[in-house]
Amino acid sequence: MDSMQYDADVAIIGYGPTGVAAANILGKHGIKTVIFEKDKDLYSRARAVTVSDWTMRCFQSIGLDDAIAKDMDETAGLRWIKYDGTEILRMGFPPSILGKHPTSYAIYQPKMEQTLRQGAERYKESCQIFFGTKVDAIAQKDEAVELTVTDQDQATRKVRVKYALGCDGGSSRTRESLGIALIGDTVDTRWVVIDAKVKRWWKNRNLLTFWSDQKRPVVDIALSLGNHRWEIPLESHETEQDFQTNEQIWPLLNSMGVTDKEVELYQHAFYKHHVRRAEKWRDGRVFLLGDAAHMMPPWAGAGMQSGIRDSFNLCWKLVEVLNGRMPESILDSYEVERAPNVEFYTQVAIQLGRIIKQQVSEEEMAAIAPQLSAEPPVLKLPVIETGWVQSSENTAVGKILPQPRVTDSRGKLSYLDDITQDQFFVLGNQVDPKTLMSAEQITQWDELNAQYFTLLDAADDGKGFDDIVDINGSLIEWMNQHQTQVVIVRPDKFIAAAGENLNRPAFN
Repeated sequence: MDSMQYDADVAIIGYGPTGVAAANILGKHGIKTVIFEKDKDLYSRARAVTVSDWTMRCFQSIGLDDAIAKDMDETAGLRWIKYDGTEILRMGFPPSILGKHPTSYAIYQPKMEQTLRQGAERYKESCQIFFGTKVDAIAQKDEAVELTVTDQDQATRKVRVKYALGCDGGSSRTRESLGIALIGDTVDTRWVVIDAKVKRWWKNRNLLTFWSDQKRPVVDIALSLGNHRWEIPLESHETEQDFQTNEQIWPLLNSMGVTDKEVELYQHAFYKHHVRRAEKWRDGRVFLLGDAAHMMPPWAGAGMQSGIRDSFNLCWKLVEVLNGRMPESILDSYEVERAPNVEFYTQVAIQLGRIIKQQVSEEEMAAIAPQLSAEPPVLKLPVIETGWVQSSENTAVGKILPQPRVTDSRGKLSYLDDITQDQFFVLGNQVDPKTLMSAEQITQWDELNAQYFTLLDAADDGKGFDDIVDINGSLIEWMNQHQTQVVIVRPDKFIAAAGENLNRPAFN
């Protein structure tokens, strides 16, 4: 089918965090994109509460991390306590190896989304956004996806694209249109979410606190920009009607020592927790991302972030396919690579929930606590074990590359990603990587426009424009630990090949 018959290359359905992340990536690479969002205005209610260094590295790749970070607060730590003040567990955050940001931030989601939307406005030539527009139907024909959309004036039209991304949340109409089943459960307990503005400081307000209790466990969260939130379950005999007014809400907060002297309440809402996933994340040329594909309890702070990471995994592959550099089969690696990570965080959330609800014995807690403190599971570095990575015994393959501060060949100090950008690159450990590659391997990676760099120690003499100087030696040490002289890095910073097997991975 001739490209002139398409209205755009990609349609994004839904413009929450997952959809706006996708728009920024595709827009940066000049992919013609149309975005349809049923709401006219930004959703005002804060839902997600945190982002990690991995997510911030994603934002770095689209040039928005600094703008986003200025409206965030570094997370001071986590603690689990009882109502009598007994502290069960406290957890700090180790330094990040993924870049220039701390391992965890507290956020205010509406502000973060606003910054991401402003970022997408940089790409008005390639990204066209239609607010107040619903996607009523999806049909796949030949080499296209045909969307039936209704705009805010109730005018209906057809839009034809090559691929469509369903980023339209847990009640996804995209998923329903495709007839994809949602597997899993919704927990019956209803929670009230209370948002407030801080008026004065109270003891340990900066620690993300889980009040552990079998009847009334609470998530007590310091958000950025002077906001605070509590998430509190209703007991079986309670209903939403029991908590309609601020006067009815205050006793819940008073039990934790918070009064109207500390905060001003401004909104509250009710919701249930979901542990659900779509039976498949791809149907032909349509993909499900974020809550449309998977939903998890909030305890690991990974729901929104998982959707953003979905976008960064899938969209670089779409860029390569649409530019003719990679076969369409690479797109099948999206769910293969992302589903295990989503399942990991889902299980972490479930287990943390058991601690919060005091569903673990004191003996279990005594065994779990040291491990949680030493290696917080919410900060575990991602690994791709199956997908578009080379089969290899080298332990670097599938891992995300650390990002230290380095200098380029002319001595300009920056972070690694600022030099390598979001492209394929080959990095030699104190050796020109091409000297360890066959002519065929070089050709394979040249077809993907890979760049080649030599990683040097500060004590080495440089040889030219492709030098990267590891001024503190941490990246050289990391490569030595993995016993590799060469790593080949994907645009999302995961290592596709390393060691002796430097061929381009296949995906059939």
